[in-house]
Parts: sequence; structure tokens; C-alpha cells
Amino acid sequence: MKNQSFRQRAGFAVQGIVCAWRGEASFRQQSVVAAGVLLLLLWRRPALVWWALLLMNCGLVLAAELFNTALENALDHLHPEQHDAIRIAKDCAAGAVLVLSLTGFGVFITFLASTWLA
Repeated sequence: MKNQSFRQRAGFAVQGIVCAWRGEASFRQQSVVAAGVLLLLLWRRPALVWWALLLMNCGLVLAAELFNTALENALDHLHPEQHDAIRIAKDCAAGAVLVLSLTGFGVFITFLASTWLA
């Protein structure tokens, strides 16, 4: 897979996103939330710093979902039986998604407070 063209590598990345979209309800839910945040940004037209913060948080959550999906699929393939170390790895990956989601929610609430209460 090394030394592939940018177009081929981008194609692999898009395939990964499509696989996550098709197979992971949480990725679809997070994508819908990200789209909602984008629509709110387009409607409210806040300062650019809010665009940067909110879009970065959305991207981080979606990336974490993709990492979580990749890890779960690889671990389930390599070791289909239940094992404490695999459970911990999968739980930690899910925890990372949760931490980023909560952080994003906090930034979103701060955005709402600053734009509607100001």
C-alpha cells in the first residue's frame, strides 16, 4: 500500500468513511449532529473563532469514531473471543469518543450562551 498516489490514498480514506457510515449507527448520529452544527453556524454567522472551535470539535469527534471503529474491527478480527485486554482497549477507545463528545458539547453550550445571551 505504500507509495500510492494521493488519489488512491484519498479513495481508501473515503472508503473507510463510507464503511463507518454504513456499519456504525454512532458515526451516523455524530455526522448528523455535525451537520446540524454546520447549519447553525451558517444561520448565526458567528465570529470565525466559533467556526474554528466548533468545526474542529466536530472533526475530532468524527475522527475518534473512525479510530474506534477501526480498532474494534481489527481486534474483533484478530481475537474474536472475549478477552479482558481487548475489552479494556475497546472501552478506552469508546471513552475517547465520549470525552471528545462531552468537550464538544461544552463548547457548543458556551457558543449558544455567548451568541444568544449577548
